[in-house]
Amino acid sequence: MIKLILVMLIGLCAFAAKGNKIISLEQAISIAQENDPWLHGSRLQQQAVENLTVASGALPDPKITIGMMNLPTDSWDFGQEGMTQFKVGVSQVFPRGDSLEIKQSQLKLASTKFPLLRADRQAKLKSKVSELWLDAYLAQTTIELIENNWALFEQMAEMATASYANAIGKTRQQDVIRAQLEIVQLEDRLSVEKQKFDIAIARLNEWLHIFDERDLNRGFNFDLQPLEFKVSKALPALRIKHPTLLDASRYSRRDLAKELANHPALRVIDVKQKVSEKGIALAKQEYKPQWSVNASYGYRDNVSSAGSGFAQSRADLFSVGVTFDLPLFTENRQDKQLAAAVAESEAVKTEKLLLIKQMMSVVEKELRQLKRLTQRQSIYQQQLLKQTHEQAEAALTAYTNDDGDFSEVVSARIAELNTRISALQIDVEALKTVARINYFLIQSSAKRHSGSDQAINARPLGDK
Repeated sequence: MIKLILVMLIGLCAFAAKGNKIISLEQAISIAQENDPWLHGSRLQQQAVENLTVASGALPDPKITIGMMNLPTDSWDFGQEGMTQFKVGVSQVFPRGDSLEIKQSQLKLASTKFPLLRADRQAKLKSKVSELWLDAYLAQTTIELIENNWALFEQMAEMATASYANAIGKTRQQDVIRAQLEIVQLEDRLSVEKQKFDIAIARLNEWLHIFDERDLNRGFNFDLQPLEFKVSKALPALRIKHPTLLDASRYSRRDLAKELANHPALRVIDVKQKVSEKGIALAKQEYKPQWSVNASYGYRDNVSSAGSGFAQSRADLFSVGVTFDLPLFTENRQDKQLAAAVAESEAVKTEKLLLIKQMMSVVEKELRQLKRLTQRQSIYQQQLLKQTHEQAEAALTAYTNDDGDFSEVVSARIAELNTRISALQIDVEALKTVARINYFLIQSSAKRHSGSDQAINARPLGDK
């Protein structure tokens, strides 16, 4: 609880401080995981199942019967007839075989899925919030790149206008128009990126709302959280979990399948499988008889003999009995119930196989994408960024010395800006890919692999 309060205070300070509306990726993930109403609801559902587990182990309530038996209708006199009696009875039903123990064990097993579901939910939150945060970072940094180059394009437009007005050099009217057009297009591009940033922040806001499980009504006060904030300028270095497992030189699909088998989502299916096996055992109990015990006490009043004036004493009556059914005709009920339970259990096995195949396919797809993105990162870092910058500088030098064309200067500057934005997009997409891969490598229990994590590092904004 103390941890929850601290996280909430950090989140509120991050959002409410007027001079510091900046949130890092780590803060976003922490706030999202600690303030997810779904997790609170899951804990309540687990409590409900645990309470039902205790209740399912209890015998059915005994039944009490109270009645008047054989009361004469001519006089309604309780002492007129010897058969008349006041009867009190009790009966108790005992479930078939070990049905109670099996039902209790089945519910106890079912309750173990909730911690796994919460672990899966937190892993999904981490992946989802990471992608949304990175989308916001991409748009925010792209805006910064465009704004940093804005002054340069304005200077180029002013230079072209002054050169054309003074009839100096080779500046033509179309060069002036081209420079002005590029500024307009840059302005439109800036508006598009601001739109992307606003959308990313709005989507990220969904997961950053402060939730207090002690005061549920407070969660509906959405004015506590500002709509506008920024993400930090530092791009984090996300690391692939268990890199030795995914190393191309030692990659084994069998080893990956074993690793994925410990994923919370697959462990939930394991729990479901065990619950279904208990369902088979429960169906087999239907072949056993259901017993019930009943006992009753009948009170009889003294009966007056006709004309004698004396009351004849009557003994009270006590009855006890046992009732049970005989499951003799099982073909259309018990046999079918057992067959249905077995088929359901087998179907769960196919569900696990389908999910693990899907997970492996997604992981392998993401790994291939990460490989190509890493190759592109290398090309941009080692060649394209440096070459486009040198080309832009060379074009400007040539134009300044009346040995180049103004359109080449503009094209070179645009190419440099586009290259830097493309490099940024590749960096961000690589990190998003790592976040998606790490979701599948989350473990429901502590398992460690040798080898250091493989880091996907971001290039500083100013690098060429």
